Amino acid sequence: MRAQFAAVLAVLLCIALPSRAQVDPDRPFDAFAPLDLPAPTEARLGSGAPGPAYWQQRVDYIINATLDAETKRLSATLEATYHNHSPHALTFLWIQLEQNLFRTDSIGTRSRTGGVMRAMEEEFNGGYDIPYIRTGNQDLEFQIYDTLCRVELPAPILPGETFELELSFAFDMPPYLRRMGAEDVSQGRIFEYAQWFPHVCNYDDVHGWNTLPYAGSGEFYTNFGNYEVNITVPRTYLVAGSGLLQNPEEVLTQTQRDRLEEAKQSRETVMIRSADEVEDASTRPTGDGPLTWRFKGDNIRTFAWAASDSFIWDACGVEIEDLDGSTRTVLCQSLYPVEAEEWKPTAEQGGSTQYVAHSVEFYSDFLYPYPYPIMTNVNGPEGGMEYPMIIFCGGRTGRGPLGVTDHEVGHTWFPMVVNTDERRHAWMDEGFNTFIGMHSLANFRGTDLDPGRSRRQTMELARGRSQPIAVFPDRNLPGLLGRLQYRKTAMGLHLLREVVLGPERFDYAFREYVRRWAFKSPQPADFFRTMEDAAGADLAWFFRQWYLEDTVLDHAIEVVFDEPEEVPADAEEGESPSVPTVTITLKSLGEMVMPAEVIVQFDDGEVEIRNYPVEAWATTRERSFTVELDGRSLRRVVVDRDDVLPDINPENNRWSADQ
Repeated sequence: MRAQFAAVLAVLLCIALPSRAQVDPDRPFDAFAPLDLPAPTEARLGSGAPGPAYWQQRVDYIINATLDAETKRLSATLEATYHNHSPHALTFLWIQLEQNLFRTDSIGTRSRTGGVMRAMEEEFNGGYDIPYIRTGNQDLEFQIYDTLCRVELPAPILPGETFELELSFAFDMPPYLRRMGAEDVSQGRIFEYAQWFPHVCNYDDVHGWNTLPYAGSGEFYTNFGNYEVNITVPRTYLVAGSGLLQNPEEVLTQTQRDRLEEAKQSRETVMIRSADEVEDASTRPTGDGPLTWRFKGDNIRTFAWAASDSFIWDACGVEIEDLDGSTRTVLCQSLYPVEAEEWKPTAEQGGSTQYVAHSVEFYSDFLYPYPYPIMTNVNGPEGGMEYPMIIFCGGRTGRGPLGVTDHEVGHTWFPMVVNTDERRHAWMDEGFNTFIGMHSLANFRGTDLDPGRSRRQTMELARGRSQPIAVFPDRNLPGLLGRLQYRKTAMGLHLLREVVLGPERFDYAFREYVRRWAFKSPQPADFFRTMEDAAGADLAWFFRQWYLEDTVLDHAIEVVFDEPEEVPADAEEGESPSVPTVTITLKSLGEMVMPAEVIVQFDDGEVEIRNYPVEAWATTRERSFTVELDGRSLRRVVVDRDDVLPDINPENNRWSADQ
């Protein structure tokens, strides 16, 4: 069954389905057929939970990196300890070389699937220089294929064993953006580094070695591990990274250390280095030569960092309650140049750090406690990207920084905690995160929940060119990544919560999914099964039509007035004519099925409501009922009164006596 499911899904992932087929009226039950999911195993149970045989690999890293700020070249050595938790002997390792995307002959460069890789400069031939890969004193043979490297092992890594390797690498900062970059600002230069070091590919129970090339749009799917990262930069620079700073006494002044301690105890923003202090030499430790910043990050899936001599720095603390009822403080902080007006804390606006603090608090309560000791927001060249304990947000004015900051902090839960495969299933992190962002932003602004943009773009997709959501992000048609993987996915979850299950039932199931798969790696089938299991509902119809196929919804109202029968001449005395009636028919014309609420209004103000569960469409696509007028006039009949559903043709959702 797994092979059959994989074959069907492969077709869905690779082929656009722009047509809008109508439902076969003789087979309405097709929408309710069970999903053809992989057979459950002891690793991935039929309930959707990880089972007793679930396993995942782990890789710990020690990295020593040096930044040459003048030439924009980074050089480093890396030590990796690979823990083979699988039941398999591994005869080679695959390593991901994401910086090789910037070679002129890379798949991403030649196919231009990278989307936001603007201003491609063919004369820049980037990528890694890797002088050696070795274990102990033994050099290892390796072969590089685009953004992948196969390393030959001296002996198989047996189940339960560990293997240590080390390598040296260097690369030049690309002149165009793709999740990292360098930017000159008025008071200095900002560097952002992400997906910057060679890392061991994920080996799992579903695909074995995950060796999809890095082509630009699909992000990453990797292992959890502990990181020790030491970064050497010019003395004038500040550095933030995916972890806790281990040597503040060496790289910060006493004043900055005192202010940080104050910030941890304050829900209000505290300045660590103000705009006036940026070019003040006394805000950096005395001495000559570069400084090395030492970070540790535990149980994280990658490490990113930023460095600049232009950073303003502020911070605050928020209290988080863990699942066991204990509390702890998370340091929320922002580093940004003077140009970032919206980031600064003022009486009129919260500023970046308050945005971060709200998101950490909200999502901890809404989903799962924020698991790390720190969250940093950096303003620089990258428009918006997320990594463990650090995010990059590029907007500097207007309302943009709030939305981007909230979205990137939300990615802590999807995919930094729930470790989804972003190369294949971008909708499971981007779409889920867009959905939870609706709730967070409404809470921050004190407004009602409104899917807004997600609903509008879902409607646009229904009326034009589209694909199934379950398409690899690098294989989306141009312009569809955000509409499908982000906003249509979010709209689907919104409807599942508000229309299908109800908030209490949905929230319980969704939180259960996060808790089951926290610090593990779910597949789509695990999500589908967990939601059904925890909600106690058959949702195959919903997941098929919303995520695996490209279907449209088209409810329609039809009203027919029935002529009353006249009293025959030979009728008995007292027999009266029949009461005038009207027959109202609700039709489901598209392949998508959804629950429906039909509202009937009369001229005397009376209202009748008929609710149809989604199961009403299992045997027919037409539902009729009769209403007696009894001296009243029918004024209006409407389905989806509040325009909640993504109906492709809302004009036929209404009947009015005035039309």
